[in-house]
Amino acid sequence: MPEQRDPGESGGPSVGALLARERASLGLTQVQLAKRAGMTQAAVSRSETGSSSPGMRSLQRLAAALGLGFTLVLQRGDQAICEVAGGGPS
Repeated sequence: MPEQRDPGESGGPSVGALLARERASLGLTQVQLAKRAGMTQAAVSRSETGSSSPGMRSLQRLAAALGLGFTLVLQRGDQAICEVAGGGPS
């Protein structure tokens, strides 16, 4: 299956593809991740496949369930104007 990519200049893998990769590296199923994150398996699947874009709260829950940090940075050009952090390993 080809790797999903976000539109934009970076050309890197999509958030969903990164979540799926991290989940797989931990040996978790979508059902197991959903349970950890307090979500449904369908919501995890939609987030991973890109059929819908997860909101910030869902991303925070998924990141925390995967033991990942989560930071949202809003920027104008190269200058960060707002940074919101959450989730992460305990």
